[in-house]
Amino acid sequence: MELGKARQEGFVSKHLSEISGTHTKKKLLAVIGIITRFGHKNNRDAIRKAWMPSGEALKKLEDQRGIIIQFVIGRSANRGDSLDRDIYNENRLTNDFIILNDHVEASGEQTRKTKLFFIHAVDHWDAEFFVKVNDDLYVNIDVLGAVLTTHLDKPRVYIGCMKAGEVFSQQTDKWYEPDWWKFGDGKSYFRHASGEIYAISQSLAHFISINRSILRSYAHDDVSTGSWFIGLDVKHVDEGKFCCSSWVTGAICAAA
Repeated sequence: MELGKARQEGFVSKHLSEISGTHTKKKLLAVIGIITRFGHKNNRDAIRKAWMPSGEALKKLEDQRGIIIQFVIGRSANRGDSLDRDIYNENRLTNDFIILNDHVEASGEQTRKTKLFFIHAVDHWDAEFFVKVNDDLYVNIDVLGAVLTTHLDKPRVYIGCMKAGEVFSQQTDKWYEPDWWKFGDGKSYFRHASGEIYAISQSLAHFISINRSILRSYAHDDVSTGSWFIGLDVKHVDEGKFCCSSWVTGAICAAA
């Protein structure tokens, strides 16, 4: 019943309506989650120096341009150990983390971590778009904001460097896909956005939040995210400026 109602309302969850109450606040343009992990402090420091504001400048970016940027990380398998403490100490200085308390950092759990980021973000912020970014990229915030603004008229949009790659069926392969047989004899993934950086509209983030317990995960987080939208009336935008590994005039990103 909740899902049916959410569909009618464009996947706007009841929870969001309740926490919004009578308070009115200017809607944000985007919440950007930089997916990071333990041992990547050098990556984070490089991002802070290169394109992510710090301190008051980060708050100014939110207030004046409607863009929030946060690093996203889970917890250590050994709660409260030195790994957790290092992140808490870093966050006390920078105040730029989303710490997913229900997620344990582990290899092979990237899809779940990305899903939990979207759920956390859409439950806490009223934004037009939610953007997933890897922590080894340089991002041009000005260009990203400009591109997102051109898609404000689309209610359900999925923006990225769209691709479709080979499905590897041998367990010895680096990119082995346990569910390879589901992709047919051609062994090719469906079209999906590259996992380096992509954006989804608010209604799609709500869809992920509402259906969190039944969304299928594949071996790769970008494939998984793309699979969640296949059966929906979603506008897929193949945006060349999101292709970080190729030179494009006015590109949004570049690999570090």
